[in-house]
Amino acid sequence: MSIMYYLVTNALPLNKDNIPTKDLRMNTSRILILALIIGFLGHADAYAEQPLQLEAREGYYQFPFFDTKTPVWSYNDQIPGPIIRAKVGTTMVIDFANRLKEPSSIHWHGLRIENAMDGVPGVTQDPVGPGENFTYRLKLEDAGTFWYHPHFNSSEQLERGLKGVFIVEEAEKQPWSQDWVWLMDDWLLQKDGTIYPQFNTGRDLMHDGRWGNAPTINGNFRPAFQAKPGERIRLRLINGANARVFSPHIEGLSANIIAVDGRPVTKIFALDRFVLSPGNRIDLDIRIPEQAAGKIFAVEDRFTRKAFELASIKVNQSEPVNSPKFTPPTEANFIPAQMFEKVKVEKTWDLNAIRGGKFGIGWTMNQKLWPDADKVNYPLGVPRKIIFKNSSSRLHPMHIHGVFFRVLERNGMKAIEQFTRDTVLVGPRESVTIGFVPEHPGIWLTHCHIQEHAEAGMMTTIEVKN
Repeated sequence: MSIMYYLVTNALPLNKDNIPTKDLRMNTSRILILALIIGFLGHADAYAEQPLQLEAREGYYQFPFFDTKTPVWSYNDQIPGPIIRAKVGTTMVIDFANRLKEPSSIHWHGLRIENAMDGVPGVTQDPVGPGENFTYRLKLEDAGTFWYHPHFNSSEQLERGLKGVFIVEEAEKQPWSQDWVWLMDDWLLQKDGTIYPQFNTGRDLMHDGRWGNAPTINGNFRPAFQAKPGERIRLRLINGANARVFSPHIEGLSANIIAVDGRPVTKIFALDRFVLSPGNRIDLDIRIPEQAAGKIFAVEDRFTRKAFELASIKVNQSEPVNSPKFTPPTEANFIPAQMFEKVKVEKTWDLNAIRGGKFGIGWTMNQKLWPDADKVNYPLGVPRKIIFKNSSSRLHPMHIHGVFFRVLERNGMKAIEQFTRDTVLVGPRESVTIGFVPEHPGIWLTHCHIQEHAEAGMMTTIEVKN
């Protein structure tokens, strides 16, 4: 049962045998034909190509804590990498030049694209060797907030700075006063200004991965962002850290969540202790009060026991501007929970640690370490349910490439979320049931997005076949 079939048959009444009547079938045919015509007209000029080059190389970055610059790895000599902006319905043609001393790749986190372009060495492509180039052709079918990063030696390459944000603009631009992009990260820095050089340590693996001592926004420590009274701001928050979990709080300002992991929510809701695990994104609708001239609003992280400042919003001492009046789009019919009411769970992945593996401690899915993984095969377009069962005492943000999914249950109890995801945090001793529809053929990686856990074996694949 595809999403199209679900929407058509559930939008129209059926006869007693659960089959559309003759007139209804004729109307349905007309609807489908009209949809095809509209789709053809809408895509006649779509997927126009936009070229871009990303070069990974060693370089230096100036943190405010040190007199000397820190050796880093970066895209196009920027920390973080350049923000890529493109229109939905276009094709980005990205020439990736690897100028590192080791292989690499680029994964486009959250984008539903051709499987061969997903950027996973050993699954969708060969690693891009030192001095080599690889061309990624990305047909952009979903608008939203996404990001990009390596999928080779990921725990080190991400920590050294290789990551950036990918914004796919909607076909109809919304009249925001400002559109802010905040890539949240943290760095484990030594007193001499260098990045701590040991990766996948026993401490990292026994705990929730590598947590740093220097949280940043767009590579900056506690940056200040300027706003005007009356402005309405879209704030895109992306957690690009190796392992740190954030729970952002904006003191004194109204902030509503309008999108999660790139997709518009089913129903807009207030920001209140929302947890952003590695890989997660949220888009916020922030309104600056007209009476707020000269005020400063602190943005804190409240996930850990002791809150700390991430950034601040400083309001100019000026007359208020006219606040844009519009309603951000929602998606009530995108992967609705009702699709899965009669779908049985066909797979449970138990998440736990074992002794062994290449680091001495392995993180497993059903007691298997990547690449000797417990893999699954699913047909295209058929709704599926999966359970992530965390038998450990650690955190596991589970990410599936190539799909969006909806959380349906937690610990066996109904817990339908008002949004879809591509990454869900599974807490200690917690189980999470998700529903999704595989709509893109290929082999899609499924893994913990704590980079150290993934490197230690917590990965598998979902193969989708026609």
